[in-house]
Amino acid sequence: MKITFLGATKTVTGSNFLVEASGKKFLVDCGMYQGHAQDEWENSAPFAFDVNEIDFMLLTHAHIDHSGRIPKLYNEGFRNKIYANKATCDLCSIMLPDSGHIQEMEIEWKNRKRVRKGLTPEPPLYTAQDALKSLEIFEPVKYDEIIEITDKIHVRFNDAGHMLGSSIIEVWASENGKVTKTVFTGDLGNNDIPLLSSPTMIETADYVVMESTYGGRLHVRNDEKAELFLNIVSETLDKGGTVVIPSFAVGRTQEILYELNDLKEERKDKEFRQKYYTLMGAPVYVDSPLAISATEIFRNNMDLFDEETQEIMKKGDNPLEFPGLKFTRTAEESKELNEKNEPSIIISASGMCEVGRIKHHLKHNLWNPNSTILFVGYQAPGTLGRKIVYGAKTVKIFGEEIAVNARIEYIEGYSGHADQEWLLNFIYSFFTKPKTIFLVHGEPEGQIALKQKIQGNTQIPVIIPEYGEEYELNEEVQRLGRIKGVKERERKYIRLEVLGRIQTLKEELEDMSNIVQEEMLVEDAKDEDIEILNSRIKELEQQIVKIIEN
Repeated sequence: MKITFLGATKTVTGSNFLVEASGKKFLVDCGMYQGHAQDEWENSAPFAFDVNEIDFMLLTHAHIDHSGRIPKLYNEGFRNKIYANKATCDLCSIMLPDSGHIQEMEIEWKNRKRVRKGLTPEPPLYTAQDALKSLEIFEPVKYDEIIEITDKIHVRFNDAGHMLGSSIIEVWASENGKVTKTVFTGDLGNNDIPLLSSPTMIETADYVVMESTYGGRLHVRNDEKAELFLNIVSETLDKGGTVVIPSFAVGRTQEILYELNDLKEERKDKEFRQKYYTLMGAPVYVDSPLAISATEIFRNNMDLFDEETQEIMKKGDNPLEFPGLKFTRTAEESKELNEKNEPSIIISASGMCEVGRIKHHLKHNLWNPNSTILFVGYQAPGTLGRKIVYGAKTVKIFGEEIAVNARIEYIEGYSGHADQEWLLNFIYSFFTKPKTIFLVHGEPEGQIALKQKIQGNTQIPVIIPEYGEEYELNEEVQRLGRIKGVKERERKYIRLEVLGRIQTLKEELEDMSNIVQEEMLVEDAKDEDIEILNSRIKELEQQIVKIIEN
């Protein structure tokens, strides 16, 4: 068996792995890159494999960073089966067309600028219609059933507990009279996510390709994050502000409310009750054209919920419905939300603030000190969400500079990803230790921390692959090198990175200018401080001049 790592290498987006085994070539995931300019370029770049040689694909779950380039794959001629859990197929039926719609909107905005510059308009990566066509090759499967792809390749999908339909995929490949078993975790969920079942613990594997998003961090405990959420929201509503939550996942919203309902039963003090009723008295808008369809998909897949939730629902209490919940489907309804003068909660896509309606809500609320932007999921480097979380004073939205005056909060514990503790527990659960673990879907710092923990506690070898690296999985792992075209790709990336750094420098200079004017150039500032500042700015100016001259 051979694996080539073509995405999610030392980054958290673009999951894509090429596997060659038993005379077949197949993909595990075909996700979209999000964030940096060089990452987004990768979406439209040619695939690093011949699409016509791919025999089938295994999809771990519906999130766009794992499924988002499937319509592109289809457009380039791929017509073989994509195996995925039924709920994943259902969610892709709405998420991929929505992604196509976003591609169309984004390119339309970019093309207006290109035309003004006298440049030729560009086509979208794919359209909503392209995405709908690609759905015909999806093959829904159930959890826990061993599926025969060929007489020498068998797979089994197991619940990953990350989102509805998310899967850990076991792959058995028979070659030269020997069976090799490789496990692809996809994204592993927390062990304590309400509604969803816990991730399946796998007993044996020769090799594991595992996510590492939170490889260096621990989440906040469940009871702490629920109460933290309640405090943030009630304080904002009391001030007459709006709470904007960047998140697609309707399920994430229900997790929060489900936990608050549990707290309500436990806590009887007056202060808590007052905060709780403040929250429950406010309208909660799920602003997404997908919202109604997504909720229906959740209803149709209730068998995937944990036992406790299923018991509650049998009694007639549906955790997906609650007073004050309202859906907005059309663009007109979405715009009206920013014209309402009422304390409210708006949950809107996308979770990293890069595309979709969330950008409009940020534009109308970031400047308002009474409002709160509450992040409940991971923010990838280079995204607008990451800039806001990390303290940007101003951000550019639709070409306009917006001051960040709103309260910014980040409750990390609501992430659908396992933290370091549960990633390690997944490894500890193996009865037979894997020969090697490959860490993907993570930032380098977190991956290194997790690698050290795994090797220190289990002595299992850990590899953090680079983009394009090929590995032969025999009795021992053999690195075969990197695929052709990697150097050309890196040359393209370095050029895009230079442009990205110039843009970042421009934004930082603007931030510095604002800070200097507001905090340093005031009447009571010390002359010696101003002189030191002036000297440092001169040094910076000289460095810039040197770069230009060279």
